[in-house]
Amino acid sequence: MNRVPVSSPPLPSTAVSTSPPYSSAPLVLLHGWAMSPAAWAPLQAQLGALPTLAPALPGHGAGAPRPQAPGLAGWADALAATLPQGAAGAIVVGWSLGGLLALELARRHPERVARLVLIGASARFVADEAGSPGLDAEVVEGFRRGFAAEPAATLKRFIALQCLGEADRRRTLQAVGAALAPHPDRAPPDPVLADGLAILADSDLRPQLGEIRPPCLIVHGENDALMPLAAAQALAAALPAAELRVLAGSGHALPLSRPADCARLIGAFLQ
Repeated sequence: MNRVPVSSPPLPSTAVSTSPPYSSAPLVLLHGWAMSPAAWAPLQAQLGALPTLAPALPGHGAGAPRPQAPGLAGWADALAATLPQGAAGAIVVGWSLGGLLALELARRHPERVARLVLIGASARFVADEAGSPGLDAEVVEGFRRGFAAEPAATLKRFIALQCLGEADRRRTLQAVGAALAPHPDRAPPDPVLADGLAILADSDLRPQLGEIRPPCLIVHGENDALMPLAAAQALAAALPAAELRVLAGSGHALPLSRPADCARLIGAFLQ
C-alpha cells in the first residue's frame, strides 16, 4: 500500500542494518545530471558495510557506458548491462536524473531490480499545462538552449537551483561543485551530456508507473526548488508500492547535504 504522509515521522535512530533478505543485494547508486559518482561518497561513508556500486552515467566520466540509442530507454539499457548479476536483483538508488533512470530500469528490466530508492526524483521533470507539478517548461527549455550556447554559465545556474532551500547553502554549493562530472562546462558541450538534459526535458513516465512493482522509498527535500515536493507526492501516490519520506529544511542536493539522514532512511527501508 502507498504511504504518503503529510509530514514525515521522525527519522529512524537505529544504525544502518544489513539484515536479510537484502543484505547480499548491492546498492547501485545513479547520480544526477552533470554530476559524477563522487556525489555519492558522503552517503557511501554513512552506509557502512552495505555493498555499493556507483557507475558514471553516460557522458559523465571515464568508463561510463555508451548507449546504443539516445533517450531514456537507451540510457537505461546501457546501465542495465552494468548491474551486478544475481537472483536477488539490485537495490537501485537514483538521485534526480538517476531517479528517472532507476524507474525506467525497473520498468524495462524488472528482473534486475529488487527495490528502488528515489531521491529528489519525479516521473516527469517538467510541469505541464494540466497542472502536473514540475519545473516550469520555459525554464527547462532555457537550460537546454543555454547549455548548447554557454555551458559554463548554464551549469552554474543549474547548480544554484539545486542548492536553493538547503539550510547550509554555502557548504552544499561547495559539495556539489566538488562532485561535478569531468569538464561538464566545456564548449562545445558533450553531445551525450546534452542528451541527458534532453531526457530530463522530454521524459514522462507517469503513464507507466503502474507497471513498476518493486517496493520503493522516495526521499525528498521539503524546499526542493528543482523538483517540487508535490511531484514526489504524486509519484508516491501513483506507484504500486511506495512510501514517501520528506526531509524538512532541505532542497534538492540531499545525498550531499543530508547523507546521514538518507542513510538512516535507506537502512530502515531495507530492514
